[in-house]
Amino acid sequence: MYIQQSYKRIFIKNAVLNARMESELKSEAIFKQLGMNTTQAITMFFEQIRLHRAIPFQIKLPNQETVQAMEDALAGKNMETISMEKLINQARSRVQ
Repeated sequence: MYIQQSYKRIFIKNAVLNARMESELKSEAIFKQLGMNTTQAITMFFEQIRLHRAIPFQIKLPNQETVQAMEDALAGKNMETISMEKLINQARSRVQ
């Protein structure tokens, strides 16, 4: 609901949203750095949905290879021990 005055629209906030989530997902510190609060961030999320008529980020299901790798990791199967030094060297070799 909104009231239109000349070229300005004044929105009346009349809906309450209650959501449960893991506490570490509630990123108030990040929002504060961005100059907003949680309510403003949620409002922006819903505004983007309204504007684009879609979720404002891509949602994808993992392919079968990724699903298998996740299941193996959870079960501790097909795991390899690697040193931090070797991991850093592999990353550096890919960058160069």
